[in-house]
Amino acid sequence: MSEDSAYEDGVFTATGQYGGLPSSITVTVTLVDDVITSVRVTPNATNPTSLDLQHRFAAAIPVVVVGKRIDEVKVDRLAGSSSTPDGFNAAIQRIKEQARNNASQTPGA
Repeated sequence: MSEDSAYEDGVFTATGQYGGLPSSITVTVTLVDDVITSVRVTPNATNPTSLDLQHRFAAAIPVVVVGKRIDEVKVDRLAGSSSTPDGFNAAIQRIKEQARNNASQTPGA
């Protein structure tokens, strides 16, 4: 972690819920100097239509967020899904909290 990083380097995972009937996706990101270097979205839907949308979202998301600073990431409609990004954005907020909390506990941070 460089001195000007706001977040700890590492791999972080969080689940983001969205929608009226809570749907969720699990998001895992690798952070290096506040930049997302990899992302994996794990669909959790059981409904075939929702599961298909989550799978398409999971396939499309790396192109959108890898290489970007985590503070710049806010995903709108992607891969035909209007609600899955809400779950992704919620998970990213949780990941930021985890990485920020870890960074504040790191000696010298």
